[in-house]
Amino acid sequence: MTAAEPTASRAARSTARDLAQIAVFAALIAALTLPGAIPVGVGVPITLQTLGVMLAGSILGARKGALAVTVYVALGLAGLPILAGASGGLGVLAGPSGGFLLAFIPAAFVIGWIAARFAPRLRLVTLLVANLVGGILVVYLIGVPWLAAALHLPLWQAFLVGALPYLLGDIAKAVVTALVAAAVHRAWPGLIAARDWPWARRGREASVAGSVTAPTATEAAAGE
Repeated sequence: MTAAEPTASRAARSTARDLAQIAVFAALIAALTLPGAIPVGVGVPITLQTLGVMLAGSILGARKGALAVTVYVALGLAGLPILAGASGGLGVLAGPSGGFLLAFIPAAFVIGWIAARFAPRLRLVTLLVANLVGGILVVYLIGVPWLAAALHLPLWQAFLVGALPYLLGDIAKAVVTALVAAAVHRAWPGLIAARDWPWARRGREASVAGSVTAPTATEAAAGE
């Protein structure tokens, strides 16, 4: 057996595990949509699918979380009745909820991206921040303008009818997600690899570059 074979075997196991996690969370989002939708009169029903999106980003991280949501959205748009209200098909995108549906993908990515910057100290507060930003702010920033365009409403009115009634419920989902994800990361640390904030990485790279290029006192004296 060559040294490359164990590495290839580990890579294959890692890929299989990643695919399994992505599939499980795509199924979880679909399952959380099945209990039913509560219509509120503007075509954007209240469901638990946002909870699944938040869990995917909080537990799997940016890449795998976004892929899990992408699989769910793609299957729904392909025609499977797994979207809100047991709907499916590309026609959903023409409705007022289409923007919210598509926003789930970047939402999961942003949640995972922020969580990675707090890793390995993934606690309730840090995960709550990630979900409030990714699971609520990102979704509303994409979904509300889409709803405004679909219903021919001013942006402020679209926010009043398409976001404000859901805000408390979405905050509650973010809290539940943070509680669940914090417990998962305590039990299985390392699910999300730690990453630096962009400004911290740039500062470190600048520091390293400065230490490499700056001449020492001996070198400066030798050059005189």
